[in-house]
Amino acid sequence: MTNKFPKDFLWGASTSAYQVEGAWNEDNKGPSVQDVKEIPAGTTDFKVATDHYHRYEEDVKLFKELGLKAYRFSISWSRVMPDGVVNPEGIQFYKNLIQLLLDNQIQPVVTVFHFDLPVYIAEQGGWEKRETIQAFADYCQVLFEHFGQKVPLWQTINEQNVMALAGSIIGTSNKTMKEKFQENHHMLVAQALVTKQFHEGNYIGKIGPAPNIASVYAASDKPDDQIAALYMSALRNWLFLDVAVFGKYNHNAWHLLEKIGAAPQVTEEDRQTLAAGSCDYIAFNYYNTMTVSSYFEKDQRIDQQSGFGIPGFFQTVENKHLPMTEFGWPIDPEGFRFTLNEIYSRYRLPLLVTENGIGAKDQLIDGKVHDQYRIDYLEQHIQQMERAIEDGVEVLGYCPWSAIDLISTHEGIAKRYGFIYVNRTDDELLDLARYKKDSFYWYQNVIEKNGLDKR
Repeated sequence: MTNKFPKDFLWGASTSAYQVEGAWNEDNKGPSVQDVKEIPAGTTDFKVATDHYHRYEEDVKLFKELGLKAYRFSISWSRVMPDGVVNPEGIQFYKNLIQLLLDNQIQPVVTVFHFDLPVYIAEQGGWEKRETIQAFADYCQVLFEHFGQKVPLWQTINEQNVMALAGSIIGTSNKTMKEKFQENHHMLVAQALVTKQFHEGNYIGKIGPAPNIASVYAASDKPDDQIAALYMSALRNWLFLDVAVFGKYNHNAWHLLEKIGAAPQVTEEDRQTLAAGSCDYIAFNYYNTMTVSSYFEKDQRIDQQSGFGIPGFFQTVENKHLPMTEFGWPIDPEGFRFTLNEIYSRYRLPLLVTENGIGAKDQLIDGKVHDQYRIDYLEQHIQQMERAIEDGVEVLGYCPWSAIDLISTHEGIAKRYGFIYVNRTDDELLDLARYKKDSFYWYQNVIEKNGLDKR
């Protein structure tokens, strides 16, 4: 048997700036909201992270050994434009990183905004203010001018839907749904404006959004539960992709927002901007599916992957058919295939998987990390991705989370995702040495064979 992956398939891995770089105040970098937010008890902050800023040459050498064809990372807005003015030292860092990747035949895949708004913009009102739309566009234009002829794939905003629906988890303040979806609208307009700028600049690559997409199952075959799944998927998924692809809000999502008093103010200029900023491809993060029933009244914990209930529309429920990670997230490889098909069927654009992985409390013993659970998880998802490609889905590449251990957004370094172990704890930096996990060698073999062993 032969693998179904195209010969130019982008086997990669992902990180984000604030979770790996460290050097939070070095070389004229300004603070981001992630640098100043309150850290959950028992975890660590992002000030040193895993010290990629000082060790990127060592890390890229390891990425080359791993065999990566692509490295998806984010650029820190507050490193490049700490106070609205370009910081040459910030530009130079990313210039060096991008060139080193290219020298090692690794395609740079760049996200321009990954949860780390500069503090000075947050203090001026952040995404609540329309002025942030232009500030974001100016920042992106700086990136395009410096790197637009070297970066083939760009993503505008990472997991915008998570910011809108579970903002407190990633360090944004608690706000009403009305306020959140007005902010969200400003982000959508900013994304469309930036996409239009990119196209008008005739740069070499493609640009698209990077939401977290979770296909939604109905809890039963009851009609009410089916309608609940329809509305949850519209709010959780299609609102964000319909605007990016079609330039219009999803009608079910808009109806829901109107019913709960959260519909944003949309100007005629906004509509024109959204219509003119259609994306070239869709990047998305996948960790699990979601299951909903028709609404029943019950307090519910809001988690990055679990969602919430809205009266009259839906309520998230546990899917008893799915196993869970040790951190309580469902594991659903078949749902990955379903999600790939569902997105492609709706939009008919190439897809790039920019996150997928399992967080676990890895143990370093005698210089080794035996993470068979990670190998099993990724293998099952790659099998289902291959089946989706057989189904006819156009998949550009697969960039699991994460290339190297990093600081989890709200659970510290104890929750590890990487192929490369970084020797530190939440309490001590130790020596920050890098160790190749068992999954490193496994993924190296997958890349070399352009897919899983077919023995």
